[in-house]
Amino acid sequence: MRIALILILALFSKLTYSEEAPNYQLKTIAQGLNFPWSMAFLPNGDYLLAMRSGELRRVSSSGSVGEPLSNTPESYVADQGGYFDVILDPNYADNKTIYLSFAHGTQKANGTRIVSATLLADSLENVTPIFTVEPLKDTPVHYGGRMVILADGTLLTTTGDGFQYREAAQDRFSQLGKTIRINTDGSVPADNPFADGKQGNRKVYTYGHRSPQGLTLDAANNIVYMHEHGAKGGDEVNIVSAANNYGWPAVTYGVNYSGAQISPLQEAPGVQQPLKYWDPSIAPSGLAFYNGSKFPNWRNSLFVGALVDKEVSRLQLENGEVVGEQRLFSELDSRIRDIRVGPDGLLYILTDSESGMLIRVSPKLPSSE
Repeated sequence: MRIALILILALFSKLTYSEEAPNYQLKTIAQGLNFPWSMAFLPNGDYLLAMRSGELRRVSSSGSVGEPLSNTPESYVADQGGYFDVILDPNYADNKTIYLSFAHGTQKANGTRIVSATLLADSLENVTPIFTVEPLKDTPVHYGGRMVILADGTLLTTTGDGFQYREAAQDRFSQLGKTIRINTDGSVPADNPFADGKQGNRKVYTYGHRSPQGLTLDAANNIVYMHEHGAKGGDEVNIVSAANNYGWPAVTYGVNYSGAQISPLQEAPGVQQPLKYWDPSIAPSGLAFYNGSKFPNWRNSLFVGALVDKEVSRLQLENGEVVGEQRLFSELDSRIRDIRVGPDGLLYILTDSESGMLIRVSPKLPSSE
């Protein structure tokens, strides 16, 4: 009887949960967007969207989609290559500086690049490269390219393993399959884990990553969360801490798409275990940490976009652990490319298609009945 009770409790501890009635409403702000990849929120209420097509577009607060901005950097647009992430400098109100990540180069030699630039009404100026991954590769996939500005003003970004170069993720002297930490002028922070260049590349912050497509900051607690797109299974969410090894491809919960084994190891000494992993894969893209007041029941949660499952996974956090999962917004029936928390405390979603949408999630209004 005792064993049966333990098994029942263990089963229920792994179940997902959901509220009886979703307390939100969805509003489409803009549509007809050509594979939007990420968004930033401008102080005047407009949105700045980076598109996989290698374009930056403004969307007004009323939903009007502007023409592509001019004087933007040329991108290698192929397969997963294009523009990735766009974020504002913490002092944007004064300096109008943005950071843009994208696929740079050619079919035979391409990789993730970041530029800083000054945003004007309909163009960029002072476009300056501050990071280009080394080495370049000849595959149009697994770029990473998500960015956050940390509390100390440094910039953290993700890079992918290039798919066919996955062993490079364990090579600390390669910048493939890593998180990279730089100053916003591209220089190396003196306190980077391998800043002296003797045990790893000076810009490498963490290693052992496959295809990291989500990065977000819990600013109140200075915790960085990241998720990465696994192979067949093995999608995972991690806390990013300096010098840590996250395992890929030596340690993984996934297998090759053919079903062949990648590694016999799912854990190993010195390798970080994920906070959460999915098998089968949900194909995660986009990540947001929510601690706002508009959705009290969603405080201290991670929101993970899912491309394959066409929904968003809300992961409830307690004491540094994932204690529950809720699947949301499946009524959109769309691949989710990005999810962000706006300055208004609401959630914003980008759907992934040639007719992508920008959608706002707000609390459901009280019934008039």
